[in-house]
Amino acid sequence: MNYDNWQKIKLGDLIEVKHGFAFKGKFFSDKPQRNILLTPGNFAIGGGFKYDKLKYYVGEIPYEYILDEDDILITMTDLSKTSDTLGYPAIIPKSINGVRYLHNQRLGKVIIKDETRLDKRYIFYLLCTKEYRNEILASATGTAVKHTAPDRIRAFKFNVPPLSEQRAIAHILGTLDDKIELNSKMNETLEAMAQAIFKSWFVDFDPVIAKANNRQPLGMDAQTAALFPDSFDESELGKIPKGWKAGTIGNDFDINMGQSPPGNTYNEEGNGTPFYQGRRDFGFRYPSVRIYCTTPKRVAKTGDTLVSVRAPVGDTNMALTECCIGRGVSAVRHKSGSRSYTYYAMQSLQNYFARFEGEGTVFGSINKTQFNKLEFLIPAIKIRDKFEQIVGSMDEQIEMFTKQNFTLATIRDTLLPKLLSGKLRISNAEKFVEDIIV
Repeated sequence: MNYDNWQKIKLGDLIEVKHGFAFKGKFFSDKPQRNILLTPGNFAIGGGFKYDKLKYYVGEIPYEYILDEDDILITMTDLSKTSDTLGYPAIIPKSINGVRYLHNQRLGKVIIKDETRLDKRYIFYLLCTKEYRNEILASATGTAVKHTAPDRIRAFKFNVPPLSEQRAIAHILGTLDDKIELNSKMNETLEAMAQAIFKSWFVDFDPVIAKANNRQPLGMDAQTAALFPDSFDESELGKIPKGWKAGTIGNDFDINMGQSPPGNTYNEEGNGTPFYQGRRDFGFRYPSVRIYCTTPKRVAKTGDTLVSVRAPVGDTNMALTECCIGRGVSAVRHKSGSRSYTYYAMQSLQNYFARFEGEGTVFGSINKTQFNKLEFLIPAIKIRDKFEQIVGSMDEQIEMFTKQNFTLATIRDTLLPKLLSGKLRISNAEKFVEDIIV
């Protein structure tokens, strides 16, 4: 690579940044619709989108604020005290089933002035670098709410390589991101399958209903079907499968409520135990490690289900490693030790958790006594164990893909500054990535 032909320029020489539209709040919706209204809260730390807690829009939409696939957005405002996502980019994904993404206010759209000089995916990775990020934070305005502006983004100076080298760099980093995305989709599919099995067995009672009507349960082998009864009993929870029991969470699960350690024991340098104060760091299945604690008060074990007990009540994750839990989190484990059964059982309690969302004096919360008293249907042991056997293997795959993604992300984040600064030869990076992506 010839670094002599890299030019020092301002970002504003190559791009414009367009403000979003102030969509009217009265047309916002939490129910899935065709139109997804993106907000700063949908941006991930480090770049990219998060697809939980989406908002939707049911009002009239100006055509020019409907985003296209591969458009790049930047967060212009960050409502969090630490400005975790201010200035970070994300790329609009391919539309599925007619979904449209809307360019909301507080988000900037990157418009490339001359595509013969700048590769779109390269600019995405440039906007993920520490150099760019530090400059955006240094020039941000506001106290509780931080803001940046198009002029501050355009003022960033960097060395830009020729277009062919930009594309090569973007391809290397994109190959890693594509593999991460593929693994993530596999995880989503596996979890959806496991959720469907839990709902069918323990909520809808499909196998019991089938046997009561002299039918073979759909998609179930005879050995598994034989574990289910063919009739129902009356209980305080209504009709339940014969031999099952109406009980409470406390009858079947152990709950460890978090307790926050002293603030002076927190750090971001990796000293001590990963610490989760609340659901802020929750991800698709496992939380992201951001804060550590040197003197934990309450600890969750590997495989425990983490449940948010402060607003929003009921969000769930799983502990990938032993971790410290603060007062916004509880760690739950079935008394038998069944990890997968615990996780999907907690997910199934959302209607119960919703009752506590607005009952706190300032925000929603649930205490240990209330948690233990939640009504819960206790299935036959053999059926619960069979579920653990089937779904446990799916969860092992999810854990494997998740750990692989952590490794791939670490490699990408290591290569990114070296490639964009010209300190690493493209040919060496290409060979390295080819060897790990098989």
